[in-house]
Amino acid sequence: MKATDTDAAGPPVPPGEEPWTERELARVRARLRDDAAAARAEIRQVREHAAERLEDPVEGAGDDTADSGAKAFEREQELALAYNTRDLLAASERAIERMDAGTFGVCDACGRPIAKARLEAFPRATLCVTCKQREERR
Repeated sequence: MKATDTDAAGPPVPPGEEPWTERELARVRARLRDDAAAARAEIRQVREHAAERLEDPVEGAGDDTADSGAKAFEREQELALAYNTRDLLAASERAIERMDAGTFGVCDACGRPIAKARLEAFPRATLCVTCKQREERR
């Protein structure tokens, strides 16, 4: 490996794993930035769509009960998706902040390193697999 391919000050890794390379970290950071940008665009689109509906004076006028219920359900679905997208954005931004602070890859619960494969698959992970499984059993 070239000296420029490794980052001695990179995130910690569990025993037996190869250290993070600068290239790997750059790839994870780029993915997080792309995810955050996509989430921002989706949130902006949802807001614009909601604003258009609020500005439409005949939206819902004359609807029967079934139509009103269907529209209310659709709005609730859109809101749920928007909240999930907002959470994804916040998690992506927090992961980037952790990278900047040097705490990326450290389990929030036990303080041990999170496996590289887990972070490469899900870079917003804040728990190692053991702690995540423990959390899900509760």
